Amino acid sequence: MAEAVIKPVKDTAAFIGRGEAIDKADIMARVSGYLEEVLVQDGAEVQKGDLLFRIERSAYEAVLESRRAELAQAEANLELASLDLARKQELFERGSVPEADRDTARANELVAEAQVRAAQAAIRQAELDLSYTAVRAPFSGRLGRIKVSTGDVVSPSGSALVNIVREAPVYVSFSLNEKQFVEILQQLAAEGIDRADTGTAPEVFVVLPNGEELEEKGRIAFAGNRVDPATGAVTVRAKFENGHRLILDGAFLTVGLQSQEAVDRIIISQAAIQRDQQGPFVLVVDDQNQVQQRYIVTGDVQGTGIIVLDGLVQGETVVVQGLQKIRPGVEVDPVPAAQAGD
Repeated sequence: MAEAVIKPVKDTAAFIGRGEAIDKADIMARVSGYLEEVLVQDGAEVQKGDLLFRIERSAYEAVLESRRAELAQAEANLELASLDLARKQELFERGSVPEADRDTARANELVAEAQVRAAQAAIRQAELDLSYTAVRAPFSGRLGRIKVSTGDVVSPSGSALVNIVREAPVYVSFSLNEKQFVEILQQLAAEGIDRADTGTAPEVFVVLPNGEELEEKGRIAFAGNRVDPATGAVTVRAKFENGHRLILDGAFLTVGLQSQEAVDRIIISQAAIQRDQQGPFVLVVDDQNQVQQRYIVTGDVQGTGIIVLDGLVQGETVVVQGLQKIRPGVEVDPVPAAQAGD
């Protein structure tokens, strides 16, 4: 036998969540060309700026040299136009040439200046195109499967070369219905917690797909500002540092929210609970040592114990051993057993 005892516990609520990478991207070629080198392997962990692929440079180097030559030509034309304008201005001031000739020389200089700026812009574009022949990691993360091989011709309109995912930190998103969301907001307000302050936001825990609870706890980083009319739910996102990389992008997880303050709950041993078609029940020993059947409403598991939300009061004695040997209405000689959660 064991007494139903009251212990302070933190209420929890469980939801279905999904891992979401903070950053993930398909890495595309930004210029067309022959793929000279693949410098990484499938699944490699890379740092921001690491060189992943190299596209043939020679065609883009040639274009850059051509653009530089065009700039030199444009600068020479500008110098010639400036000299011509200076001569025409001097002759115009002497009255030796008409004003129309001076204006034509001025227009020619403006055209030459525009040609220089266009040539400079063409050089910057050529330099960019040349730099794009080196395909680098946009952020630190882990690569997926390499989808190209040395010798392939790649282009911006083609398929992705590889995808990359930032593994840590990571988000876990889940949904609350309107009632749950309002209850959490009320609880935060009662505990004086600002929901916009992630440092004091409620802790979140997850159960991994293999059934094990992750030791690391996360914190709520975002809560939606509207209810989805299609589902009647509000999206909530928790952030985990994911130090061991156990939360994967796209993985389905059990997400738990835990209250900040502990509340008193009745707890009994899980061994005392039986079930029939009406639900869970326990056998209670009254003051006359008579056995009674009592249907209960259970809550979360706490170690070897379980919370009883309704059906028992503190101090009542429940049967935890020999359940097969007794039935309601019989008299027993109670023998104390270990308390739930001990």
